[in-house]
Order: sequence, then C-alpha cells, then structure tokens
Amino acid sequence: MAIRTTIGWSLITSGIVTLLLVYLPFPSVYWGVGLLIAGVLIFVTRRAA
Repeated sequence: MAIRTTIGWSLITSGIVTLLLVYLPFPSVYWGVGLLIAGVLIFVTRRAA
C-alpha cells in the first residue's frame, strides 16, 4: 500500500511541477536540477531516520 501512495504522490507532484515550470522565471533545467537534489536529500534523510 505504501508503494501505491508513493507512486500517487509522485505523479501528482510531477504534474504540478510540470505546470509550474511554464511560469517560473529561470530556465526549467535549473529548477529540474534543484528539485532533483531536493528529492534525493529528502529520500536520503528519510532512509537514515
């Protein structure tokens, strides 16, 4: 069940981010890299806890 929840939130979040990239001021590459780093940090800190 946790896998379904994770996949669901991932899809929702990626959809929202895709829509936001149209309106963000900097090129989407920078936002993509920043969000990727943030996601990895959250994943790593959750696994450690």
